[in-house]
Amino acid sequence: MNTNGRLALVTGGVGGIGTAVCRKLVQKGCRVVACYHPDETDNMEAWSKAREAEGIHIGLVAGDVSSAVNSLEMIDKAEEEFGPIDILVNCAGITRDSSFKRMELDHWESVINTNLNSVYYVTRPVWEGMLERGFGRIINISSVNGQRGQFGQVNYSAAKAGMHGFTMALALEGATKGITVNTVSPGYVDTPMTLAMQDSVRESIISGIPMRRMGTPEEIANAVAFLADDESTYITGVNLPVNGGLFIK
Repeated sequence: MNTNGRLALVTGGVGGIGTAVCRKLVQKGCRVVACYHPDETDNMEAWSKAREAEGIHIGLVAGDVSSAVNSLEMIDKAEEEFGPIDILVNCAGITRDSSFKRMELDHWESVINTNLNSVYYVTRPVWEGMLERGFGRIINISSVNGQRGQFGQVNYSAAKAGMHGFTMALALEGATKGITVNTVSPGYVDTPMTLAMQDSVRESIISGIPMRRMGTPEEIANAVAFLADDESTYITGVNLPVNGGLFIK
């Protein structure tokens, strides 16, 4: 992989998938900054020490990506401290699941703001710099449930489907400017959230996956690293599924 020490910013970079993405990009030669929510501040020293123990250094910047103002402040701070952002991975996301009949307005708005509006809030401040430099890689982490829908996830499925609509439209604007914009749509992945499920629920999910297992965060990170590569110049506007055959289209 040819990265020339490019700077990557990963929102949600301290989560299960986000950490794997950060780790993989560092291994591939990038300088990496992980974005974390301000509420996670108390955990960041331990997170950083764990990465240093692995022999990798990752910068940190706090930001609430559900806020346009806070996202702009976060990008300004990151670029002031680390330099221009060449690779942006929009990985931040939350769930607030319930049937639509019981879905409160706050559950709708919080998921849309964090999972979809954040993609605009974070991408907009880095876009002009990418245009000026003639290079950029934007990778949006969506979900298989944005492709097929999921009971109890009207908010989440809508947000994740919207992410790829954003990807396709912005890819057209960046196509002649050296900027690629792509989506990765994971299926079910072994993270602390899925590991906390009841065994019966996990077994039911796994039985429906043709590969008969959940994915690993590293497998998602591999897809991100592929799309972030300097040499992935002719791939833009795609939605790359990494779901073990759970949904094939």
